[in-house]
Amino acid sequence: MLCSMTGFARVEDTCEQGNLCWEARSVNHRYLDISFRMPEEVRSLEVQLRNHLKSRLARGKIDCAFRYRMTETQTAELELNEPLLGSLLQQIRSVSEKLPVSAPVAPTDILAWPGMIQAVERDRESFHAACFNLFEKAVEQLSDMRAAEGQRIEKVLRDKCGDVRAIVRSVRTRHPQVVTAIREKLQQRIEELMEAVDQTRFEQELVYLVQKMDIMEELDRLDSHLDEMASVLAGAEASGRRLDFLMQEFHREANTLGAKSADAETSQASIDLKVLIEQMREQVQNVE
Repeated sequence: MLCSMTGFARVEDTCEQGNLCWEARSVNHRYLDISFRMPEEVRSLEVQLRNHLKSRLARGKIDCAFRYRMTETQTAELELNEPLLGSLLQQIRSVSEKLPVSAPVAPTDILAWPGMIQAVERDRESFHAACFNLFEKAVEQLSDMRAAEGQRIEKVLRDKCGDVRAIVRSVRTRHPQVVTAIREKLQQRIEELMEAVDQTRFEQELVYLVQKMDIMEELDRLDSHLDEMASVLAGAEASGRRLDFLMQEFHREANTLGAKSADAETSQASIDLKVLIEQMREQVQNVE
């Protein structure tokens, strides 16, 4: 089953510590790129959160943001980070001595310093547990959205593959008629230029020309790529890179088919194939 790399999740919950909220956004990326925006009180959870994401997602740029609003009870139990306060005041005094004129630092500026206000230590463990549990729900919601979008992409790709296979089948069916038409046209042209034709030489030149314009190998490869794509779509593992490689192979065979084309209909078939392949490639760019 395919999964898209785009998705969004937002989950909220109320616990003893207050109101918690996680948001997670996912967009296309060549690799798995994870970033977090969250207060210092939960920064120690980042490694655990990151590892959980890696266990669920394979590719995409993931932006996660955590916000919380504490209850009145919890707000009353906040405390100053005394070691950080002492270090900050020392640095403020050092800077003030080096400036000719310096404005006094407001207490609110100090309180706004990251990590200056922290929850009471006895509440931190349960707060972290609530934060992580809610994050698991956000990742689950994000994964579900990516999977739903992946199902839509898979349907589009299967439909396009059906169209490609129909074109390949049509070109393959018409190929003997194209060879016959080449033979008749070449015979007629030679007869217009000269009265006698060396039939043996004519057949040799015709074989050479037909071999040069032979497109059966390209058609066989296109069928093989379609079979491989069906196998990839039926698999359970992340397949975006494999599908991207297949799109390159599809393009190569369609280009060669157009270069070898000996009639207008085959040339048009090559163009139609390129259009379909480009449409598939655009969808594949979103696949995990």
